[in-house]
Amino acid sequence: MAYASGGGSNLQCVVIGDLNNDANLDIILANYGTNNIGVLFGLGNGSFQNQMMLSAGANSHPISIAVGDFNGDREVDIALANNGTKHADMMLGNGKGKFTIQTSYEIDFDSPPLDMASGDFNNDKRSEIVIANGGSNHVDIFVAYNNGSFENQTRYSTGSSPQSVVVGDFNNDTRLDIIVANVNSDDVSVLLGYGNGSFENQTRYSTGSGPRSVVVGDFNNDTRLDIVVANGNSDYVSVLLGNGNGSFTKQRRYSAGIYPSYIVVGDLNNDSQLDIVVANYGSNDVSVLLGNGNGSFENQTRYSTGSYPQSVAVGDFNSDNRLDIVVVNHYSDDVSVLLGYGNGSFESQTRYSAGIYPSYIVVGDLNNDSRLDIVVANYGSNDVSVLLGNGNGSFENPTSYATGSYPQSIAVGDFNNDTQLDIVVANGGSYDVSVLLGNGNGSFANQKRYPVGRFPISVGVGDFNNDTRLDIVVSNYYTDDLSVLLGYDNIVFRKQTILVTGDNSRPQSLVISDFNNDDLMDIGVVNSRAHNIGIFLGYGNISFANQVTYSTGVSSSPCSMAAGDFNNDTRVDIVFAS
Repeated sequence: MAYASGGGSNLQCVVIGDLNNDANLDIILANYGTNNIGVLFGLGNGSFQNQMMLSAGANSHPISIAVGDFNGDREVDIALANNGTKHADMMLGNGKGKFTIQTSYEIDFDSPPLDMASGDFNNDKRSEIVIANGGSNHVDIFVAYNNGSFENQTRYSTGSSPQSVVVGDFNNDTRLDIIVANVNSDDVSVLLGYGNGSFENQTRYSTGSGPRSVVVGDFNNDTRLDIVVANGNSDYVSVLLGNGNGSFTKQRRYSAGIYPSYIVVGDLNNDSQLDIVVANYGSNDVSVLLGNGNGSFENQTRYSTGSYPQSVAVGDFNSDNRLDIVVVNHYSDDVSVLLGYGNGSFESQTRYSAGIYPSYIVVGDLNNDSRLDIVVANYGSNDVSVLLGNGNGSFENPTSYATGSYPQSIAVGDFNNDTQLDIVVANGGSYDVSVLLGNGNGSFANQKRYPVGRFPISVGVGDFNNDTRLDIVVSNYYTDDLSVLLGYDNIVFRKQTILVTGDNSRPQSLVISDFNNDDLMDIGVVNSRAHNIGIFLGYGNISFANQVTYSTGVSSSPCSMAAGDFNNDTRVDIVFAS
């Protein structure tokens, strides 16, 4: 039975795999002449559906294909080597026979690729690819990375001049909701989520004058999230207890310092009750209000900071299982660290330099050493400072990374699902957010920016559409609304390893198999001009032993190879064509 690949297709490569999870093998074709990939879905009786065409782009001339799971979602994806454009493409499968085409612009070759194969060379349950180039004397291994990207914003109305935004499940439906503090309308807006990335219209609740910061927590131990707000113009905090259905009680007020600008919560005295820390911009101190566990709080105790503290965070910075405080001081260009005694009181501050006019601070383990680090947004120098923690309450000198104009707020999260913390920054002056992907060692890639509303001033993260990818929400101060940016995968290949095949070897064909029965994937390559087969034994970490070659005879010109157990001895054998 014959199936046509199409007029002018100039078929170059055929592979098989189950692309739609129906337990029937399908056929994938590289149609060099028509610049597309053909897919024939198997019916399970030896026959196939008509060919479905997936464009590879103008003048791409796909010459080789490999299949594997490149993004870790357990569905079969397609990778293709394009001889015409000298780069590789990826088509991410959804397990139902549909594909999203993503071009990798980081994989350009000096010479056209000839053959491609895939295998899991580091046992991370994701496939890597290996490519042979016609004009080279090596083969290249590429690892699939998720660069993490975001859709265009969707906007939702708020009160006047929204400043601070947080997320949480306020009506106990397992869907994330949003709360934002509106400075000029003296209230907070609650937007309940539908679980698909969209939100209901706002409901507003009165606060004090000039609410500048809002956080959530269960302050009365009823398993319902409550709200606490720092009111900048009235020198107190408002507590609104949650009813568990997305509504809240009227505020109760507690005194703070002068012009409270930011608020955070944590258990500061190890009594299992949430307490409050407030940064007081006008009195150069922080207020600590210990919680009673019934929604009420003790009178404040205040601790000196630097000049004009604008943001505050808590964490255990000296590994003593007691929460400490870190404050960003806007006009002294530094941060204050106050180590906690575990009883709700704190040592005097120690200060560390930051950038110019630091405006916001967050904490997280950015280099995977189990010690908390600090990230600071510097409004005056248009960058963020990363201060790696030493685990004893002290920090390394800052390293700076460029952002947009007038960075106002930061959040951290894993935006590309690589288990490393990344940074998102709200840039007030450039009307966008910057995303800096983390390398897992405390360093970060250059920013990628996404437009939002006018003067974004606060940023939060959460999975708003239940797709296991973090999304972003930003409050836009001048447009009286929120921007929601839903996250999606952006998989690209990056060169990881070069395996030298020898001078004038001209590698041409590849196979992936376990040639030495160690349960690790190895690579076989046809070296067409060297008249041999090369074997690279894998170590299981995307590194390989030096090539061992097997002559095919000086009169031969090997061009293709395959591997299999041809004599039933449980050992992989090789066959080649010349």
